[in-house]
Amino acid sequence: MRIAVFGTGTVGRALAGALAERGHEVTVGTRDPGETAARTGPDRMGRPPFSEWQARHPEVGLADYAGAAADAELVVNATSGAGSLPALGAAGAARLAGKILVDVSNPLDFSQGMPPVLNPVNTDSLAERIQQAFPGARVVKTLNTMNAALMVDPGRLAGGDHTVFLSGDDAAAKDTVRELLESFGHRDIIDLGDITSARGAEMWLPLWLRLYGVLGTADFNIKVVRGVE
Repeated sequence: MRIAVFGTGTVGRALAGALAERGHEVTVGTRDPGETAARTGPDRMGRPPFSEWQARHPEVGLADYAGAAADAELVVNATSGAGSLPALGAAGAARLAGKILVDVSNPLDFSQGMPPVLNPVNTDSLAERIQQAFPGARVVKTLNTMNAALMVDPGRLAGGDHTVFLSGDDAAAKDTVRELLESFGHRDIIDLGDITSARGAEMWLPLWLRLYGVLGTADFNIKVVRGVE
């Protein structure tokens, strides 16, 4: 497929690289591709500049959000929670209409310091707000419950024996996303239901952050253990 991945951070890079390795035509979307390509120093998270990553992945293109989305069949939102709606708005509703929009972001609000809180939460979700803002898009929430490395290589932990979730209103879109997840190696994929079920997946993040602080590693995930009937 032709896939646009919005976001040049750790998650965007991991997903773009993994998708390209699996034969998809991938373009990374960013606000200002010229500025992104020109950076030479580490970003505020200490990551090396995007240009170094792209030099190792020359098959992956770089464009602004509108350009990346224009010819894409599927769009991945890997921007920050606060940046999601602005980035998708820059792409334009017309360019997203009819397309699968995979949302892997989390609505983390850092305005009150650390640890961040969720906004929205409980009675709403970022995925729902995206679906409401872009009703023509086929939004599927997934992968937001784990770190970037596990998203694309679940086998690095417990042989891949852990769980990933799907939420969305479009069954066919979820089937396509399920196939992508399986191509990464995910085996235990649970469809939580319609887009409102993304509230549950997003609400895992406060506990994830506490576990990260206690464990000192991000290499952990949920495993749903079923009872025997």
